[in-house]
Amino acid sequence: MGPVFDIVALRSLVAVADRGGFHRAAEALTLSQSAVSQHVRRLERALGRPVVERAGRATRFTEAGNLLLEEARRILGVHDEAARRLLGSEPATVVIGSTEHGADQILPRITEAVHGTLPHCRVRFRIDRSARLVEAVDRRSVDLAVYVTEAASTEGMQVGGMPLNWYAAPGWSPPPAPAPLPLVAVAAPCAIRRRALDVLSTHGIAASVVCDAGYLAGVLEAARAGLGVALLATAGRAPEGLVAYAGLPRAPAIRMSAHARPGADPAMVMHAVEAVRSLLVGLERPGADAPQPPYPAPETLVADLTPPAVPAR
Repeated sequence: MGPVFDIVALRSLVAVADRGGFHRAAEALTLSQSAVSQHVRRLERALGRPVVERAGRATRFTEAGNLLLEEARRILGVHDEAARRLLGSEPATVVIGSTEHGADQILPRITEAVHGTLPHCRVRFRIDRSARLVEAVDRRSVDLAVYVTEAASTEGMQVGGMPLNWYAAPGWSPPPAPAPLPLVAVAAPCAIRRRALDVLSTHGIAASVVCDAGYLAGVLEAARAGLGVALLATAGRAPEGLVAYAGLPRAPAIRMSAHARPGADPAMVMHAVEAVRSLLVGLERPGADAPQPPYPAPETLVADLTPPAVPAR
């Protein structure tokens, strides 16, 4: 009898690739790191060649390792599907990634599309920044991601534009000239933050970011506290505690893309992408790309506004 690849060891190998190392693979599999290492060594003995090598603190797959990894994914796919059919084991899980922007409308559409194609699967979500979502898809820990195109290095499949609107606390107004317009935004690098500053600069409006936030939730809290105005991709809905602010130039929609992992169910991917496209088409505003009339200079803009409101404590 020839060499046999242990299915448990193959699962550890895939986890090392998907999670980016032995430590994270062990956490994901609820095993010790030494157990995962033993599994990989067992595969190396069966194959007769090394499959991973150290590159500083990182782990890199050898040529033989990449070939084994590809076959391991196929073997595990067939094994797990057989287990579901014959043993009634847990259903397959589809992992969907999305940015925070418009996730409250995007994710339900994708969930419906996934269940329409794979009715017995479970759907799990990952909310993260665009670049990290693309990396997760490439590591195969996310099946399909929807993200801001210009915030990642991968173009992906174009799904449309997400409308951008200005929001502030009710009754908020900017400080008198010559003070710059206070902005709250996600910390750089952020495509929407960059878009806000570019739009204001184009119209001669001085602005200053007065609050950086790691995630969208921090931006919303800062805006609700009256610290400044925020440019948000909210799929047409005002976030709770904020109102649309009409005193600033319109920002063009920001492009969104989808990226699917190799081997993801093609019908599921197609239906999910079309669901997002139909959502974004419905959100498009007539004439959004038409040239806008010139906006007043900052001094004129603030002269017509009431004095700054004092935020409620």
